[in-house]
Amino acid sequence: MSPSAPQPEMNLEQAADYRESYANSVQVRVSVWDFLLVFGLATSESPDKVTIRNHQAIYLSPQQAKALWNVLGQNLAQYEQAFGTLNLEPQSHGFSQGPVN
Repeated sequence: MSPSAPQPEMNLEQAADYRESYANSVQVRVSVWDFLLVFGLATSESPDKVTIRNHQAIYLSPQQAKALWNVLGQNLAQYEQAFGTLNLEPQSHGFSQGPVN
């Protein structure tokens, strides 16, 4: 086993156009070269109509998508250990019954 290379010092800075927003909808599109995550806000005006307003799209390399998958998996496991299992089915909050994508 070879010794691992020392990790570089990381400096995190926020760009001038940095922003935060809330998304309760994410669509994933995949090509040979990249993954596209499209974030939006889903609202329900009536039980039979859901509107999704997309507000941000992020392209990731396949390697970054896998790294994100790993980080999310670890954080979700810790979250569920602390707060209980997450259920992906709606809990009668105005959305029609069915699987969440």
